[in-house]
Amino acid sequence: MLSEKERAKERIEKLKKAVNHHRYLYHVLDKQEISDAALDSLKHELAELEKKFPEFLAPDSPTQRVGGKPLDKFVKVRHKVKQWSFDDVFSEEEMREFDAKIKRMLKKELAVEAEFGYTCELKIDGFKVVLEYEKGMLKTAATRGDGIIGEDVTQNVRTIESVPLKLEKEIDAIVEGEIWMSKKEFERLNKERKKVGEDLFANPRNVAAGSIRQLDSKIAASRKLDSFVYDISWSSEKLPRTQIEELQELNKFGFKVNKYFKHCKNINEVIGFWRDWEKKKDSLPYGVDGVVVKLNKREWQEALGYTGKSPRFAVAFKFAAEEATTIVEDIQVQVGRTGALTPVAHLKPVKVAGSTVSRATLHNIEEIKRLGVKIGDTVVIRKAGDVIPEVLEVLKNMRSGKEKKFKMPEKCPVCGTKIVQEKGSPIAKCPNKKCPSRHRRSLYYFTSKRAFNFDGLGPKIIDALLDNGLIQDAADIFNLKEGDLVPLERFGEKSAENLVKAINERREIDLERFLISLGIMHVGEGTAQDLADKFSSIEKLGKATLERLTAVENVGEKVAESIYGWFKDEYNKRFLKKLLARVKIINVRHRVSNKLKGMKFVLTGTLASISRDRAKEKIKELGGEAIESVSKNTDYVVAGENPGSKYDKAKELSVKIIDENKFLDMIK
Repeated sequence: MLSEKERAKERIEKLKKAVNHHRYLYHVLDKQEISDAALDSLKHELAELEKKFPEFLAPDSPTQRVGGKPLDKFVKVRHKVKQWSFDDVFSEEEMREFDAKIKRMLKKELAVEAEFGYTCELKIDGFKVVLEYEKGMLKTAATRGDGIIGEDVTQNVRTIESVPLKLEKEIDAIVEGEIWMSKKEFERLNKERKKVGEDLFANPRNVAAGSIRQLDSKIAASRKLDSFVYDISWSSEKLPRTQIEELQELNKFGFKVNKYFKHCKNINEVIGFWRDWEKKKDSLPYGVDGVVVKLNKREWQEALGYTGKSPRFAVAFKFAAEEATTIVEDIQVQVGRTGALTPVAHLKPVKVAGSTVSRATLHNIEEIKRLGVKIGDTVVIRKAGDVIPEVLEVLKNMRSGKEKKFKMPEKCPVCGTKIVQEKGSPIAKCPNKKCPSRHRRSLYYFTSKRAFNFDGLGPKIIDALLDNGLIQDAADIFNLKEGDLVPLERFGEKSAENLVKAINERREIDLERFLISLGIMHVGEGTAQDLADKFSSIEKLGKATLERLTAVENVGEKVAESIYGWFKDEYNKRFLKKLLARVKIINVRHRVSNKLKGMKFVLTGTLASISRDRAKEKIKELGGEAIESVSKNTDYVVAGENPGSKYDKAKELSVKIIDENKFLDMIK
């Protein structure tokens, strides 16, 4: 067996050969096989090994080239306008698919068939903040949080000079923007920390986020934070007709708006803008990780609306992900909450996108075969934003011949049950519903931000509760008392009291989140919202037939079978009964009266004082139905500014057309 020094010598020679190979391709032949980031990672590993073993540092090494008043806590605040996050696309192909989907939806909703415009804005790599102004004065600044509940950080945001404390107009408004730190300020901070022996910050975004969440506002004030505001989510005045006009309006109000935005007439111009800024982004004094692409017309935005978590009319077009090279030290299998077995590469720790990565997903056995990855291989890994790191490719020319082939286990590594794999599916599963790993991960999911969102109840606490026999299932969480928690490691009386309080605060939950928490296969945020809209109660959903389920928008046969099967399972029935004895479900879309019972409404054009989504909610709350197309069965067509083909259809069919004021009178 080779000694550490002998292994290092062998590795150094391999690295020197690889770096020189790629350097020659790039600088001499003008070719490139791996990214700049991956090549830099190889060079970094070589330099670190040479530093540790200087006796192997040779003159021909590539590294020898000469080249140019404090708060006690943050108060939780409920957002008046739900905060959304964008879906991401990472390639031209995905962007063109998004464009094609938009065209299909607009043709269906508004009969729009011609080319239409997008607004492209740089996606600032910062920390989102929601600002509320009352009569032109800054009232509240809050973090995004989970989109519904954020934290009041007004005291810190007030220290940022680019955030106006008073607007140029005395209006009420809620705007959204990004807090960021310049690269220059980031470097200055790290230099100061280095002088006093403190750990260096990883990247500007983390510092901006950490600064905004400091209880002592003097810290935020000392860090020279900056901002860009990009959206008016609500205003007491009429909202602009287009996104371009909205950015111009924000500038007139006194907000700092990023100047690099463009109206693009079609998808080719969008891709051109993205390509251009991918090249230029590093020349900017702040971090940019992509381009936000939005339909320009507000009417079209409102027509398409939102899914459970993101707008349908916009997307984040990300730049190429950051990459690095490292070694696969082992491959182990992880059992998820649905029983799916996921191979995970255990890596020699490497820094990517400002954070240290030691694990990366290999997805499934088919992906391992496609990559040809073995234990001991040198691989390129990619980390795109908050996405789990993944193995991109294997550098097979780095192999020493000692690498080991990975074999998927035939039995679950946790409970020993024989794994199953459906014909044609790449996913192997543990079928044992009582498998400890499946159970544990389902509890992580139940308590996560998207579901019950218990403050302070993360995976480590769940592990401690399970390992000490304090809970058997998710419903038992609501039985916990302070005395149960105090004996646990890291728990004192105060922390036990805080956790019990946090649990009790979640005894009421809306139907959409409740459905997410159950972890039903294929039921994510969008599907949960559609089911909550359609059935309004867990009891009605539990009794739904397969036919009724498949009739729900966006619910196909496979999803319907999963939902139907979950509610028919005896174990799930007992668990649901136990859980419902401890929590109360509130349908946030509940009907407040029958004023509009039986009436069918179609909305067309831009409404000045109410968003289309809110108008639909009001119709539902009052017993009516908001539908998408005009027919003889339609009772009213509500016409805003610039109504589309639905207006003409209503006139043709003699359907009653009302204006916005009449509609507002009806929903009072």
